[in-house]
Amino acid sequence: YRGQDIYGCLQPVCCQCLLEHRLCTNLIPVISNNFVNPDTIFANNQMSLQDIEIYGFDYDYTLAFYSSHLHTLIFNIARDILIDEHRYPEGLKEYDYMPNFVIRGLHYDVQKALLMKIDAFHYIQLGTVYRGLNPVPEKEVIAMYEGSHVPLEIMSDFYGKSSHGHTMKQFMDIFSLPEMTLLSCVNDYFMKHNIDYEPVHLYKDVKEAIGDVHVRGIMYRAVEADIGNFQSSYLDIDRGMNYIVGKDWRDLFDVVIVPFRRVTDKGVLLWDRIHHLEKGQIYKQGNLYEFLRLTGWRGSKVLYFGDHIYSDLADLTLKHGWRTGAIIPELRKEIKIMNTEEYVHTMTWLQALTGLLEQMQVHWDPASQTVIQQWINEREEMRLRTKDIFNAQFGSLFRTYHNPTYFSRRLSRFADIYMPSLSCLLNYDLQHTFYPRRTPLQHESPIWPEQTSTGAMNIPFQSHRTTTGSE
Repeated sequence: YRGQDIYGCLQPVCCQCLLEHRLCTNLIPVISNNFVNPDTIFANNQMSLQDIEIYGFDYDYTLAFYSSHLHTLIFNIARDILIDEHRYPEGLKEYDYMPNFVIRGLHYDVQKALLMKIDAFHYIQLGTVYRGLNPVPEKEVIAMYEGSHVPLEIMSDFYGKSSHGHTMKQFMDIFSLPEMTLLSCVNDYFMKHNIDYEPVHLYKDVKEAIGDVHVRGIMYRAVEADIGNFQSSYLDIDRGMNYIVGKDWRDLFDVVIVPFRRVTDKGVLLWDRIHHLEKGQIYKQGNLYEFLRLTGWRGSKVLYFGDHIYSDLADLTLKHGWRTGAIIPELRKEIKIMNTEEYVHTMTWLQALTGLLEQMQVHWDPASQTVIQQWINEREEMRLRTKDIFNAQFGSLFRTYHNPTYFSRRLSRFADIYMPSLSCLLNYDLQHTFYPRRTPLQHESPIWPEQTSTGAMNIPFQSHRTTTGSE
């Protein structure tokens, strides 16, 4: 905070200002001593592991994590497909993958070729709208959308896709990071060279090129010498799990599904009809309804973990009542940022400024209005600084300034619990109950003492309770 803003203000504002300053100063050491533990499992919905009989796991970015070099590889291969097969300009080879340009959960306006972050209420976070590699001025965004609200009819559909008239596509998959970056780079090249193009065609070409990297096995041939293929066929998963766990990895699972005909160790499909699933066997094809018929695994006794909120978790919880756990690798980095002194000081003073503005806006005398305007300007600076701490272009995965992101909204709806990695489970026993923090609603008085749950603090895991993270 700025000392001159605190001590230079005039009546009737200064008394309240000094009180807020004192409160802010007293809160900082309290918050600093209650940092969030990045190995915590966070709860959106109360759930006890005592009730869980079956545990299920997705493979990519749940059981198996990949190095950052993978995204560079996907970007390069897809870029070259655009050049070699779609006749895009050779100049695109000047662009390299930028690992810190985008974040997951962004929306892409297919018709306008704009990448942006949208909050839980369908409002665009101004300052996070990009055409190519350059931010779009706020006035231009407001003019294009007649404000900053995105109407429901042009938002992505229920699963984040751009279809059936929806012009927005939401990128929820970790594998989508190179796709968003490639879209931005191609848009940037065309604009820099004044090339007239149809944004819808560009989007479809990039989407097809990225799909080819996975579906046609191009990436597999490129990483043949390394562990892991990214089409999730049995041979690929077997190779990856041998590397991660060992040759006996199948003994750890009752059923291995490679999304059911039975499969031999060499990946050959068998023709016998499946009447029940056997431990130690591998099954391919089929569908979820057939799987449920064969196993009888229904309802809240099943807990399934995955990284993709839509394709891994949504149907399981909405249609079949399974409990769900989301793996959010980005969470660990964001928590570490939240635990820094810079973040704590910035957020504490930002909250104090917001409280001052809310209470002091009733004073209309010139002296008070001068100070209030200074606070408004400083608050905006602090909000931008808070965004940049996480990502210079798009900020936090979970917040658009004060509101939750659209990603956060979906996470809270489709995941009972969430965590950075499966290894967080090692800190809990199989009798543990996860409790969500009771955050006061806007009309409720915060009469209970917990503003941060004990479960997320640096205390022994035996007495853990869980909480939700925030920016």
